[in-house]
Amino acid sequence: MIKKLKTEYNQKKQTIKQRLKDFENIKGNDLFYELCFCLLTPQSNAYKCDECINILKENNFLYKDVKNIKDILKTKTRFYKNKSNYLIEFKSKSDFILNELKKIKDNKEKREFLVKNVKGLGYKESSHFLRNIGCKNLAILDRHILKNLQKYKVINNVPKTLNKRQYLSIEEKFYNFSKRINISMDELDLLFWSMEAGKVFK
Repeated sequence: MIKKLKTEYNQKKQTIKQRLKDFENIKGNDLFYELCFCLLTPQSNAYKCDECINILKENNFLYKDVKNIKDILKTKTRFYKNKSNYLIEFKSKSDFILNELKKIKDNKEKREFLVKNVKGLGYKESSHFLRNIGCKNLAILDRHILKNLQKYKVINNVPKTLNKRQYLSIEEKFYNFSKRINISMDELDLLFWSMEAGKVFK
């Protein structure tokens, strides 16, 4: 089974490495919109969430008061009312959040800061955002990843919910597994996701 996984990795290796390199180049206003994207993704289709973000960019959401934000989200993401509020709240303090984040050197400390300071971001969403801006070795434990971790016997079962202790425990197991098979956790994340969705995305 690991042999098959490595074959899949070798086929997508260059695309995956390029995608991770692209993440490292995200800067300026794109940092704001990337965090907005991660606020939208829980239990929602990533491609649809990306469509929402493109509409918000077209409406200059960062600098303008977008009145119909709930309508933009309604047909593309679940829990659109809550997520609309999360976006508006984040926008109101985004300068502070993103400036403070730059001062923190350790990636896990960055994640803790986001979890504590951005409503709507848990460990999964914070890890997702940080990975998408070039930070390394943070597990994005969504259902695609958990299902694959179970498949490769890294975990015994897929938990229905994850508290902080469980999240960090599974993250460590994921990291150790990645070391054992010599594929980085960040690359494995994109590989697992592509195997489920058919495409390397974000």
